[in-house]
Amino acid sequence: MLIKVKAFPNSKREKIIKKSDNSFEVWVKEKPIKGQANKAIASALFLYFNIPREKIRLIKGFREKNKIFEIL
Repeated sequence: MLIKVKAFPNSKREKIIKKSDNSFEVWVKEKPIKGQANKAIASALFLYFNIPREKIRLIKGFREKNKIFEIL
């Protein structure tokens, strides 16, 4: 399953808003430096979906606000 994520790094608090079945907005506290924000977004998503960490991976958008994650 592929999900679209709009990232908001360097936020004051962390939250996830579901926009549609496969579209989310994710706020994380980490800065977008050396993949820190991407790791934080992946962590927030696996907690949200209650799945193991290795079941989610970033497919597209390593350096962009709009990302695509794959949930295995």
